[in-house]
Amino acid sequence: MSATTPSTTETKQNRSTLGIIFLTLFLDLVGFSIIFPLFPAMLTHYLPSGDGAQNLLGHLIAPLTKLAESSGAADPEFMTAVLFGGILGSLYSVLQFVCAPLWGAYSDRVGRRKVLLITISGLALSYIAWFFAASFWVLVFARVLGGAMGGNLSVATAAVADSTTREKRSSGLAIIGIAFGLGFIVGPAIGGLLAKIDLTEITPALKAFGVNPFSVPALVSLMLTIINLIWVSRRFKETLPESKRGKPTPERKGIAVFRIFQCPEPATRRTNFVYLIYMLAFSGMEFTLTFLAVERFGFSPAQNGGMFVFIGLILVLVQGGIVRRLAAPVGEKRLALAGLACGVAAFIMIAFGQGYGLFFTGLALMAFSIGLASPTLSALVSLYSNESDQGANLGIFRSAGSLARAIGPLLAAFTYFAYGSRNAYLMGAIVVILPLILAIQLPKPAKGEVN
Repeated sequence: MSATTPSTTETKQNRSTLGIIFLTLFLDLVGFSIIFPLFPAMLTHYLPSGDGAQNLLGHLIAPLTKLAESSGAADPEFMTAVLFGGILGSLYSVLQFVCAPLWGAYSDRVGRRKVLLITISGLALSYIAWFFAASFWVLVFARVLGGAMGGNLSVATAAVADSTTREKRSSGLAIIGIAFGLGFIVGPAIGGLLAKIDLTEITPALKAFGVNPFSVPALVSLMLTIINLIWVSRRFKETLPESKRGKPTPERKGIAVFRIFQCPEPATRRTNFVYLIYMLAFSGMEFTLTFLAVERFGFSPAQNGGMFVFIGLILVLVQGGIVRRLAAPVGEKRLALAGLACGVAAFIMIAFGQGYGLFFTGLALMAFSIGLASPTLSALVSLYSNESDQGANLGIFRSAGSLARAIGPLLAAFTYFAYGSRNAYLMGAIVVILPLILAIQLPKPAKGEVN
């Protein structure tokens, strides 16, 4: 009878870890993306009108309303929602920007499992707050808490890096992209369908407890997060042994969010910068996309959900089929360059996409772009890093993305407002050209070492 070798046992454990991380990120992304197709309807619900304009929120948006009216916009109320939505859309990512490197560095010291349990529990609390968010300010609190805890993506990314060899790093990190893609399929689809269920119409008495027209999507997000928490607590085994846990070095001390361009490795700094600029354009597109679909085609929340399903399907195909198979023979740098080039073309197509054909072709290219660029750029950061710094460096990388998601919606909203949708997306194409040029100068990573 043959005995199981340690390497075989370790391989099985690593595969199990990747499966758990996949499910964890998938459930996280479903809960997070449920809100996407609801955004225009939610802003219409929460933005005050009539007597409500005299409350604090009314005073806050009054300057935006005046700006929209003075601009001569055909629908000032819609443009006010776009502008205010840009501000609200940035809130979640501001907190992710601050917290992602903190969670990543903390997991380098205490392990991945503990940090995942803390952050998933915090996400569950944020969905509870959303369920009872009759007030706009409760919704803001839910987004703040969710953003702070949503920085756990850097920890999950580090756990994948812990469990893969350097040669298989992109293949392993592509699992994160597949989870993203599937999350973008299931989450918006659920959100679009559940938007039709209003508990306040079925049982009006629930309004007294803070239940709102969007409480059902919040409830489903909460249930998925609880399942996620139970799954991680029972099945996830620590991927970072104590022998490999590091203490903060002098150059790593201080506020992590200010280290985006101060990583010791020059290649890591350049990759962070490439990702920051690329995500600046992509997050602006991601936020304004539902408003663009409403403006051009009159999409409902359910149709917006279907649009994200289309994007998610292509993400899954690209990251599950192309990145996992071609990362080793082609190389992460070449795939990243191909993704950035697709992004330029995608913005141009969406800008001129007045009909369904060109519009959805542009969306397909955009999904192809993020599907190639995101996992390969994160793999490059991991490959450029030492083992003891992987969590921190990947946290800084994710923080760069969160900073872009904090700024991108604001810039996109005001550009959309000031110059119109076509010019806004053409500017996005111009922005993506810069990271494409910078990425050409990235070095080829060494893959000889094994974690």
